[in-house]
Amino acid sequence: MPMSIEGRPDRGRSIDTIHAALDAGVTFIDTADAYHLGAQAVGRDEAGHNESLIKEALQSWSGDSGNVVVATKGGHYRIPDGTWMLNGRPEYIKTAAKASAKRLGVESIGLYQYHRPDPAVPYEDTVGALADLLDEGVIRMAGISNADQDQIHLANDVLGGRLASVQNQFSPSFRSSRAELRLCAELRIAFLPWSPLGGIGRAGELDSRHAAFGEVGSRYGVSPQQVCIAWELSLSPTVIPIPGASRPETIRDSAAAAALVLTPEDTAALDAAVA
Repeated sequence: MPMSIEGRPDRGRSIDTIHAALDAGVTFIDTADAYHLGAQAVGRDEAGHNESLIKEALQSWSGDSGNVVVATKGGHYRIPDGTWMLNGRPEYIKTAAKASAKRLGVESIGLYQYHRPDPAVPYEDTVGALADLLDEGVIRMAGISNADQDQIHLANDVLGGRLASVQNQFSPSFRSSRAELRLCAELRIAFLPWSPLGGIGRAGELDSRHAAFGEVGSRYGVSPQQVCIAWELSLSPTVIPIPGASRPETIRDSAAAAALVLTPEDTAALDAAVA
C-alpha cells in the first residue's frame, strides 16, 4: 500500500521492493483495488494502481512466481477527492473482483477479501457474493477484513466453512483484534494483521513506544521491527503478518523475521510489554 497511496515512491523503487520481497522468499502479497491516489490529486483515475504494479513486478521478476499468492480486496473504494467510501452490494463485489483479476492478469484471484463492512448492506448478502465468486472460479479463496467475531462466524457459515482469512489491524499498539486472532486460531483460519508495525510512517516509533522489542532485538542483533513480526508469528500458527514496505531494505528485514526464533522468555517479556 505505501507504494500506491500518499507518499508513494517512484515506480522503479516500488518494483525493486517487490522483487526484494520475492527474492527473500515472500510468497504472499496483499493489495486492494482502493490502494491508489484520488483522481483529483493526479488528474486521472488510478483505481487498481497497486494491483497493476504487482502484476508488473511479478511479470518482470527473474524467479518463478507460480507459488506466489496475491490477495486483493474490494468493497472499499476511493472517490476522486481521495475520500474512502463503502459498497458491499453483491453485484458491486462481483464486478470489482472481476476487474481486479483483469488488472492482476490472472484468470482466478488467489485470495479475495471483503475489505470493510458496509452497514447499508446485510453482511450475509455481501459474503454470499464471495461464495458465488468461489463457485464460479473467479477466486480460489475468500476472506474478510475489518471483521468482528460475529461476522467471522457468519461469513464462515455463509461460505460453508470455506472462509480462508481474516485481515484485521493488529500490532503492539493496536490489540483490540486479539479476540478475533484467537478465534481464527480455533477455527484454523488465517489471521492477517494489517499495519503489524503500527501503520504507515510509524514503524520507526516501535522501540520508543515499546522498549522491550528493542531490548530483545539487541540480544539477537536484529531490529525491533523484526522482533515485532517474529512475536506476532509466535502468537498462532495461523498468523501471517503483512507489513507494508516501500524500500527493498525494509522488506528484507521484515522477511527475515520468519527465521527469528524467540524463546518463551522473550515472548513473555514482549507480551508483558504490550499488556
